[in-house]
Amino acid sequence: MKRVIVGLSGGVDSSVAAYLLKEQGYEVIGLFMKNWHDDSVTISDECPWLDDSNDAMLVADKLGIPFQTVDLSEQYKERIVDYMFDEYQKGRTPNPDVLCNREIKFDVFMKIALDLGADYVATGHYCRKGELQKDDHPVYQLLSGVDNNKDQSYFLCQLSQAQLAKALFPIGELTKPEVRKIATELDLVTADKKDSQGLCFIGKVRLPEFLQQKLQPKEGVIVEIPATQPMYSQAEPQFSSENDALNYWTRKMDYNRTDGKVVGKHQGAHYFTKGQRKGLAVGGTVEPLFVIDTDVEENVIYTGQGKDHPGLLKKALFVSNNEVHWIREDLKLNVGETMTTQARIRYRQPLQQATLHQLENGLYVVFETLQSAITEGQFVAWYHGDELVGSGVIS
Repeated sequence: MKRVIVGLSGGVDSSVAAYLLKEQGYEVIGLFMKNWHDDSVTISDECPWLDDSNDAMLVADKLGIPFQTVDLSEQYKERIVDYMFDEYQKGRTPNPDVLCNREIKFDVFMKIALDLGADYVATGHYCRKGELQKDDHPVYQLLSGVDNNKDQSYFLCQLSQAQLAKALFPIGELTKPEVRKIATELDLVTADKKDSQGLCFIGKVRLPEFLQQKLQPKEGVIVEIPATQPMYSQAEPQFSSENDALNYWTRKMDYNRTDGKVVGKHQGAHYFTKGQRKGLAVGGTVEPLFVIDTDVEENVIYTGQGKDHPGLLKKALFVSNNEVHWIREDLKLNVGETMTTQARIRYRQPLQQATLHQLENGLYVVFETLQSAITEGQFVAWYHGDELVGSGVIS
């Protein structure tokens, strides 16, 4: 019997994952990761870890599998929380869920599991794993979950071949309603439990309050840039090379206060992100205001009216070489090569037609249609059909 350690989170997905593995004849052990104890910044009752750990324990008991808790809060703070503060301070918007999978679940947690003699680590993610043979050795694939509405492959876009080799995703072939049905038939305590929202493991957090632990509030102005600003209607220059075109399409707009009018105040540019609509507290505009850029140096938020404001739209993005990650290392591009692919810049975004261009300095992703709110610090992931082949942090 192969031994599998399941990350039991106290939710319905990991509960059913553990059950399915047991049915398949694995020796299953449930492990709950305790990653956070500071309740002062969580919105109470949304995701207290104590309730989750109790639910995980009850599920393990019901399924008749051993159960224990591991405290990873130190590593979580170091690798996820500190990184988040650092990114927000730089005016970038991190994705803690992607990092959490790469750094905690499939690194720290996986090492603990392997030390406990596990052959595999399993999670309740809606995705699938495939395997090919290439040059006499296995190549692992990360595939979308069958449930289009719940596919979570994007959150695993930073996994490596070594991590995938040891990973199992038992519910990837199922839809959410099917998972709930199994849990109900088994009378599991998690059957009707709401999906946890918010930060991986921390639960629902009031982000500004969370960030205020490290990043002090600092009053600044909100500037509205009109869509008729001349910078948006400039004709595209003639390009002498592909390089010039790529640099032009990915350039950052250079905004000044004088380009628009002051319409309000805020408590810190580093609390806001591109494409954000909530929390601006500015009324009286024909269409809602969206953040089109933040300047953390000058502490200014630039906004525009409506979701089609030209300040939100761009056709390309750039990923520096040290942030490019190929799950399928065998498909990696060499300098000067291109690849037609489909990509998404956020979870749940429908896949977009795109072309990858690998140059000396990094990877450019050029989309067929304009994309809204391409945000530095977030992840772009590219796919071939339902296989996620690589990803990178947007620069």
